[in-house]
Amino acid sequence: MTNQLSLAQGREYLAIPGPSVMPDAVLQAMHRPSPNIYDGELVDMMPALLQDLRRVARTEHNVAIYIANGHGTWEAALSNVIAPGETVLAPASGRFTHGWAEMAEGIGAQAQLIDFGTSAAWDFDKIADVLRADTDHKIKGVLAVHVDTSSSIRNDISGLRALLDDLNHPALLMADCIASLGCDRFEMDAWGVDVTVTACQKGLMTPAGMGFVFFNEKAQVKRAAMPRVSQYWDWQPRANPELFYQHFNGTAPTHHLYGLRTALDLIHAEGIEAVWARHERLACAIWAACEVWTQGGALEFNVADPAHRSHAVTALRLTEGRGTPLRNYTENTLGLTLGIGLGMEDWDGCFRLGHMGHLNAQMIMAMLGGIETAMAALDIPRGQGALEAAAATLAKSP
Repeated sequence: MTNQLSLAQGREYLAIPGPSVMPDAVLQAMHRPSPNIYDGELVDMMPALLQDLRRVARTEHNVAIYIANGHGTWEAALSNVIAPGETVLAPASGRFTHGWAEMAEGIGAQAQLIDFGTSAAWDFDKIADVLRADTDHKIKGVLAVHVDTSSSIRNDISGLRALLDDLNHPALLMADCIASLGCDRFEMDAWGVDVTVTACQKGLMTPAGMGFVFFNEKAQVKRAAMPRVSQYWDWQPRANPELFYQHFNGTAPTHHLYGLRTALDLIHAEGIEAVWARHERLACAIWAACEVWTQGGALEFNVADPAHRSHAVTALRLTEGRGTPLRNYTENTLGLTLGIGLGMEDWDGCFRLGHMGHLNAQMIMAMLGGIETAMAALDIPRGQGALEAAAATLAKSP
């Protein structure tokens, strides 16, 4: 029997928009026996770990940790500040705003959705019209997804705060930074965000399983006025524990905390400004290659305006449903896994490139080379010189 030739042997490259590539140092930090959860190094390291989490979010305010994914942090944030019967406004530019709005409805709130589709950023005039019409201030929170992982749109959070302030609207500004924290510039305090939610498996470079909710004093006032908050989701004891276990309402996610400690060390050793700049340069190299490929007429960006594209994920579309065959080829033949067309109507035509967290220039060039190979194998029309365009972008002086 003759074995079929495979080019997929060796280390696989997971180029989906989360979970991201995990640093070896993070995995090694987690590969250890269970620690004491009542005393010792795990308990002692928590104050610095929480402060370093705040540094990434650019906030001096509170942070609560949950053993949950991003969906869990959605519910945690909502449960602390939105009561049943109250209204939230959800300006949607992709699937994940819809998901957060559905979560709000699940706890008994009313979600007022403004749908901008899957290829356009927020239209502030339309948002202003809705807020201006809310003369009774029934809207208690605005669910703002900074980067929608499905569409790759990056929205203007600081612009939304300015709009709320201009209209003197008291709604809490609640930001989903699950895809953006540690990748795209985000500054919670400077941008006037009241509640921020994120998770550990993307820019924070830790295996999935922990979520975080940051909140300021305005949000804390609303929490104090809530008729009730479920014991598990309550952020009060988590952010202000008397005993270590109250951080987690029970047993700590011990090994995830060790991994996160190492991931935060990597981020702060590089410097958050440098982390943002690296993600921007790598994203621009990807876009340069894709711009060349679009000249063949088969590929197009989901987000036409680069100013509205995330530096962590790029959503693309191929004609004739060729996105799925492209992904199948890169994964099965080359060992390169690309993201599915999540939340997009043309599922088989769409695919996404994750470029977040622990990655460098040679990894980006490998990903682009894999896509070029798949396009050649599948006879997908494309412009020539994509890799050269990416290399030229990376080769520019800082």
